[in-house]
Amino acid sequence: MGMFGKSPLRKTVGAFSVALLAMTSGNLSAKADEFINILTGGTSGVYYPLGVGLSKIYGEKIAGARTQVQSTKASVENLNLLQQGKGELALALGDSVKLAWEGDAEAGFKAPLDKLRGIAAVYPNYIQIVASKESGIKSFADLKGKSLSVGAAKSGTELNARKIFAAAGMSYDDLGKTEYLPFAESVELIKNRQLDATLQSAGLGVASIKDLSASMEVTMVSVPEDVVAKLGAPYIAAKIPAGTYQGQDGDVGTVAIVNFLVTHSDVSDEMAYQMTKLLFENLPELEAAHKAAKQIKLESALNGMPVPLHPGAERYYKEKGLM
Repeated sequence: MGMFGKSPLRKTVGAFSVALLAMTSGNLSAKADEFINILTGGTSGVYYPLGVGLSKIYGEKIAGARTQVQSTKASVENLNLLQQGKGELALALGDSVKLAWEGDAEAGFKAPLDKLRGIAAVYPNYIQIVASKESGIKSFADLKGKSLSVGAAKSGTELNARKIFAAAGMSYDDLGKTEYLPFAESVELIKNRQLDATLQSAGLGVASIKDLSASMEVTMVSVPEDVVAKLGAPYIAAKIPAGTYQGQDGDVGTVAIVNFLVTHSDVSDEMAYQMTKLLFENLPELEAAHKAAKQIKLESALNGMPVPLHPGAERYYKEKGLM
């Protein structure tokens, strides 16, 4: 889907018609079409609605920009696509970005992704483990012998799951059954009584879990504090506040990990500057796209950035006195 907009023919024709337009209207400020393909995740996660929100903002406010939102398998796929120049902006989990920069083959990165450049730290993903009430799962240890979906294989979520199990002194072998499914599919299986629980790494109020908690009684399973301590950076202790999902009457302790907006070195400085500036100047509009955006703050934009900043983003942070 992303490739079509990049075909050399379309680019030439596009540039030609813009040049023609500039000549005929005497408007020389029209730049050749700048294409911004935003790489997100599954449509029932948080990346996708945020990507849609950003594409609206960029499409309206960057002269000559054509935007597109691509639904993907999220973090790992997004970073590999950026390295190949098949996208201009992507959302990805902090640990995935770090492993991509290092070229961790086990995580799905065959070589270091040296073209990655940072735009901003955005909002944290919360590890949200949800079990059907009837499964009888109340604690993390209760997952032993039960069926759990850990996210699509080698997705950012699944890398998180592996890490958490290791820190808890457990592995997938302790489960009765391990399913590698995206959020929406995992929820459908729980509703159909074919799966006990799902682990999802997502912003608070993610559509998939909202849907599940509205359809049946569920238990939110906490990640024990000693496991959180053992995980260390880039993981942080966090709470899923009471009332985030239907029937959730208390806070649930878990771990969170920050998401990043990432681009690549071939994106122009001006484009990266605009993408950064417009992100922070339009946060209310982004919150309307998904409430996870409430947690995006300029003062924490550089926290824990695992890759070098794009010079265009750096320019914006210098203007704002952050650097």
